[in-house]
Amino acid sequence: MRHFAVVGSGPAGFYTAEALAKAYEDQARIDIIDRYSVPYGLIRFGVAPDHQSLKAVAKRYDKVADGSGVDFIGNVTVGSDVAVAELLDLYDAVILATGAPHDRKLGIPGEDLPGVVGSAEFVGWYNGHPDFADLDPPLGGQSAAVIGVGNVALDCARILSKTRHEFEGSDIVGHALDALENSAIKTVTIVGRRGPHQIAMTPKELGELAHLEVALPVIEPADFPPLEADEPLDPGLRKSVGLLRGFAALEASKPKSIVFDFFAKPVAIEGAGKAEQIIVERTRLDDNGAALGTGETYAVPASLVVTAIGYSTPPIDGVPYDDRGGKFLNASGKIDDRLYCVGWARRGPSGTIGTNRPDGYEVAEQIAAAIPPGGSGARKGAEGLKALLGGRGVMVTDYEDWRRIEETEAANARPGSPREKFVRVDHWLGALDR
Repeated sequence: MRHFAVVGSGPAGFYTAEALAKAYEDQARIDIIDRYSVPYGLIRFGVAPDHQSLKAVAKRYDKVADGSGVDFIGNVTVGSDVAVAELLDLYDAVILATGAPHDRKLGIPGEDLPGVVGSAEFVGWYNGHPDFADLDPPLGGQSAAVIGVGNVALDCARILSKTRHEFEGSDIVGHALDALENSAIKTVTIVGRRGPHQIAMTPKELGELAHLEVALPVIEPADFPPLEADEPLDPGLRKSVGLLRGFAALEASKPKSIVFDFFAKPVAIEGAGKAEQIIVERTRLDDNGAALGTGETYAVPASLVVTAIGYSTPPIDGVPYDDRGGKFLNASGKIDDRLYCVGWARRGPSGTIGTNRPDGYEVAEQIAAAIPPGGSGARKGAEGLKALLGGRGVMVTDYEDWRRIEETEAANARPGSPREKFVRVDHWLGALDR
């Protein structure tokens, strides 16, 4: 038997495990190792709680985990509980699918003020990530701002603008739901350095803003180029820009606003010991579409500032790292002999959930070509890993344990919700009587 370790149980990790299981049929054991006792990574902690249809992809991952030759080893942090070099001694190949969970910095004065949070933190807070359960974002002011023009920025703005009723059927965690219900925020400003033609927002997500109960999207018509300039855009972007043009024609009719502030480059965040406003510089586009400062500045009120400008993969000792790209150094997914990476850890934070499937299959094909089925079977795989971790006092969990946690979360759900997530590691383990 060949033994493979996939580090990370998000979409990239599961698609890679699926591909390896197909490539090796019954001649390999694939262990999906995760820092937490709960799988799915981005699906659980990143996808918006009111987008339950996207979370349904987890059913496919369940089939992978239920398949012969695939196991889940949870509650194990690679890099501290076990080194990558030790995994390479135990497995024929190691595939890093750790994602990109760290927020990129703005690099401007004031970004460390209280009230400034990264989107990974904010999204983690309302999605029940244990690292951010105590975030307590300031919701007592009337103005918030989200810096960025991608779907994550849209998610943050939409979540800040919804009523409690609009979260019915979602799995937003209870502490966030209660805090948002009591929020005083009336205006959420989405700040973008460039214009409507340079957004990374998809039509489906943008279209949701037209159906919010108490919030209305607001855009200055002057921010748009002439209508004929939309024609060369790719169909998806053209549809998104069309939605924005429709928003610009709406008349104010609701108590809350989601304001799109285009051609605005943040240059500082100011406040007396906490965030109170963003200083932005008005920009214009050069012939190549780059944003150039005009020297004109103004203030955007915001007691809560969420930065949604991208993510980076956390480095792991002994693994070559690309500081500029925020990912592991690799050539088409290969880092070194028998060491690979997939997903955002390979490409950087780009693409959709589905993009990780061909990515995982491509790397699996490389591994199958380099390490054919059969072989000496000298590596110990999960047996050796569990023995090593047991000697270090690390309590590992498996997929059956996850099923028990899942059942408990479902049983604890408020009416209409699929689950009430545990937000503490010890709560997960407590559900297992450990």
